[in-house]
Amino acid sequence: MEEADIVVIGCGSGGSAAAGRLSEDGKYSVAVLEAGGRNTSLKTIMPGMMPFQTDKTNWRFETVPQRGLDGRRGYQPRGRGMGGSSAINAMLYIRGHPQDYDEWRDLGCPGWGWDDVLPVFKRAEHNVRGGDDFHGADGPLWVSDQRDAHPGSHAFVQAGAALQIPVNEDFNGARQDGVGIYQVTQKNGERWTAARAYLGEAGKRENLTILTDSLVERVLFEDGRVWGVAYQQDGQPRVIRAKRAVIMAGGAFQTPQLLMLSGIGPAEHLKEMGIAVKVDRAAVGADLQDHIDYVAAFETKGSFFLGHSPIGTLKGMGSMIQWLATRRGTMTSPFAEAGGFIATDPNSDVPDIQFHFLIAIVEDHGRTQVKGHGFSCHACVLRPESRGRVRLQSLDPAAPPLIDPDFLGDPRDVETLKRGVRAMYRILETPPLSDYKGRDRYPIDLNDDVALERLIRARADTVYHPVGTARMGSDADAVCDPRLRVRGVEGLYIADASIMPRLVGGNTNAPSIMIGERCADFVRADLG
Repeated sequence: MEEADIVVIGCGSGGSAAAGRLSEDGKYSVAVLEAGGRNTSLKTIMPGMMPFQTDKTNWRFETVPQRGLDGRRGYQPRGRGMGGSSAINAMLYIRGHPQDYDEWRDLGCPGWGWDDVLPVFKRAEHNVRGGDDFHGADGPLWVSDQRDAHPGSHAFVQAGAALQIPVNEDFNGARQDGVGIYQVTQKNGERWTAARAYLGEAGKRENLTILTDSLVERVLFEDGRVWGVAYQQDGQPRVIRAKRAVIMAGGAFQTPQLLMLSGIGPAEHLKEMGIAVKVDRAAVGADLQDHIDYVAAFETKGSFFLGHSPIGTLKGMGSMIQWLATRRGTMTSPFAEAGGFIATDPNSDVPDIQFHFLIAIVEDHGRTQVKGHGFSCHACVLRPESRGRVRLQSLDPAAPPLIDPDFLGDPRDVETLKRGVRAMYRILETPPLSDYKGRDRYPIDLNDDVALERLIRARADTVYHPVGTARMGSDADAVCDPRLRVRGVEGLYIADASIMPRLVGGNTNAPSIMIGERCADFVRADLG
């Protein structure tokens, strides 16, 4: 039987950070099990290849029909392979608002306030601007300014400034609100995934084994103590023994799925699925939170913005050649180059809406090709009140789980998103952005409350930040304690976004990496 001191399930943002840190001093043998491949091709390394992912790199989940979205099924892309979603996302480096973490602390998670997590963010970060009170310069995760941001992205920032929205050059600095150009997790024009950051050189360590194309079936434990992991590789069942600990890092969908397949979860659901209940924990798969998002799309004449046309194809080929030769140009773009944070609620002292401005028309998450050129803009609700859940639909670990975010199930989210969409249009209709004379693909009277809500429910969907399905806390109902130990199973930890008790006000990749770093700290301290 294979064995290691520590087995990490999942090589995404949290799992890569945890495995990298726990293997760096050679004290423990660490094995990482990853269902996908190594993600070393140009589709991963070249940032501009983000829209061209396949089933090899993207699980491509869907939700159950959403009552708040006119019965539509939502799309839930999740990264597959080393780096996880950091290998297919838009690379934006955002931590959230300091108040988010203070709220975690106040909800019963001591040690997770802003003053506790900021040093971990800094330790992880290698910011090209250098270190300061808010940033690190020596960490493994490269954070860079965009090399060649599109003029249209700068026009978005200038339009916001014309409306007296402050220009913010650092959304992770002294303040979050304002508009600006995002920093990205890139190194010298290449995508810098969590796996490249923490396991690139670490992959050469003698005490670290990375097993790709290895689908985990269940966690093995006896008498309340974890002892191993059952998985499939090349169609063959295998077991690896964990002598000291197991860390789950499958993300907000697959971590609760695996917990339930292992007999840890809501007893009634497990019994319905024919699974023996080993730990009755109703919060497994509950408390699903995600950023609900509306996308406006504008068509423009000519080929100034990106798009699908003969000229656009020629420009794209030239951009690929430029990137291969210089690591510069359009193929370094995250496409969502600019954006910002605003408070639309006068009673809120933190932003409640985030914008992502894209230099191309995006429909149906990029899955529907639109002829011509133009731009898009997202507005998302940063702290949704709606709560959903994850459940099993099959005992097959390769089958997708049932995902129900219950988008717009809480009417407060509808009201916040309406305010956000109206604020977004004010920016889009202001010079210099309006000088491009974009034609709105979905024009309505924004003052017509009924029409706006109808449009939102017809078009809104996720902006890819699911969390909360294995929340941490000090209460007996929490799935894991504030040291990320799963309650009821000794030696079992979780290191991904599923542990968040509340969704942060921003993108979730950087917080997930921070969680992986902290999990490594806790495991190291517990093992001694």
